[in-house]
Amino acid sequence: MQQHEIYERARLSRDVRFDGQFFVGVRTTGIYCRPICPAVAPKSENVTFYPSAAAASEAGYRPCLRCRPECAPGTPAWNGTSTTVRRGLRLISNGALDDGSIEQLADRLGVTSRHLRRLFTQHLGASPLAVAHTQRLHFAKRLIDQTNLPMSHIAAASGFGSVRRFNDAFRKTYQRSPRELRRHNDEAFDEGSALTVRLGCSQPFDWNAMLGFLAGRATPGVEQVVDDSYLRTVTVDGRSGAIECRFDPDRHQAMLLLHGVGTAQLFPVVQRVREMLDLDAPTALIGEVLRADDCLQGLIRRQPGVRVPGAWDGFEITVRAILGQQVSVKAATTLAGRIARQYGESVSLPASLKNRGNLALEKLFPGPAKLSRARFNTIGLTGSRAETIRQLAKAVANGDIEFDPSQDPAGFRERLTAIRGIGDWTAEYVAMRALKNPDAFPASDLGLLKAMGDDVAGAAQLRQRAEAWRPWRAYAALLLWGSLPGSGG
Repeated sequence: MQQHEIYERARLSRDVRFDGQFFVGVRTTGIYCRPICPAVAPKSENVTFYPSAAAASEAGYRPCLRCRPECAPGTPAWNGTSTTVRRGLRLISNGALDDGSIEQLADRLGVTSRHLRRLFTQHLGASPLAVAHTQRLHFAKRLIDQTNLPMSHIAAASGFGSVRRFNDAFRKTYQRSPRELRRHNDEAFDEGSALTVRLGCSQPFDWNAMLGFLAGRATPGVEQVVDDSYLRTVTVDGRSGAIECRFDPDRHQAMLLLHGVGTAQLFPVVQRVREMLDLDAPTALIGEVLRADDCLQGLIRRQPGVRVPGAWDGFEITVRAILGQQVSVKAATTLAGRIARQYGESVSLPASLKNRGNLALEKLFPGPAKLSRARFNTIGLTGSRAETIRQLAKAVANGDIEFDPSQDPAGFRERLTAIRGIGDWTAEYVAMRALKNPDAFPASDLGLLKAMGDDVAGAAQLRQRAEAWRPWRAYAALLLWGSLPGSGG
């Protein structure tokens, strides 16, 4: 079946699985919509499909005020794009073009700026600058609709250099000012209250599975799962606070509550949470590949919204992976809690969390500078494992190892495994969760081998079997781990 026909069927049936994977330009109205737009479907001869919202915008279409394209899941970074475009999208999402240039972005990706523009046009139908502009505009529109933040705060949070540029962009795109678009009456902004931002996600989304994974691995004092929410302490711009993640099943949206976190860095915080919850995973594509394997068929049927949980901090998750080597999940979690308690900075709960008596968030996870000098003599670690963490911390502090998503995954693994005590399992696990590589796969994991049972005889055979799961082997790993509660690092 041709892609145009697939998109046409998805549009006419309003298939939620394709939300965010393409956009529909309607020539008779001059607007572009999500494939799930509730308006009467226009005739086929009047629509054009675009691979991204930026492409539709570049073609001269305005965002639909009814289906609100800004609320769609992000454009899937792995859907039919080259590795360079995938890495570039992540960097743009993290603000690479807010202060930097196309040339600097291209240099980080190891290509020329001309080649980068050509790749983006080929795969997304728009230039990198157009993609960045559309992301900022859509983010600002969500804040206008969902929050009572002053317009000046929204302009700064969404990366516009000034309120004037912010206003001009909205008038040009929506033919209305930001204030005219706000759907509710302005209320006084209370800086001491939690700021809530709703985050669209691809469907289906298995929140219970995500919460269960995070709960089993939550570092005591730093992270906590309570009342169907995931909470953790964070530091943003030198200011400590907490984030809270929930899920609204009625609206099929994730909810991010920021406690004590300023609005200036709101955009990168939201993008980090999107990756941490894997909100933009193209579930339809993943399911199509993994269902072809008899062993995974039943698992994907039971968990069609499988996600690969990311990490708030790459260094933190790498320490956690080292602690998880050859021990149970529970034991590794206990060790991580001891490290946080002894070396982490103490924090006080923000005012918006003071009334939550069931919370035990009191520490920030220690950074590399702190752990590079740690003795770990009362933690319960072996001498060799303590030394591995110290060497990792020194490498991160010196800049020899970083968790920049633009880097080549193979080079990252090579640098990480050069540290004594870090092998392929740890490197693959970190690539899955910190670099968000959808094809990372720790084939030597005992949990994966146990889940496959008699189908494979060892890591080499599992690695061979997993070739058919590319490029979604990380998702296959989560399905297999999910079939064996308590395993998987």
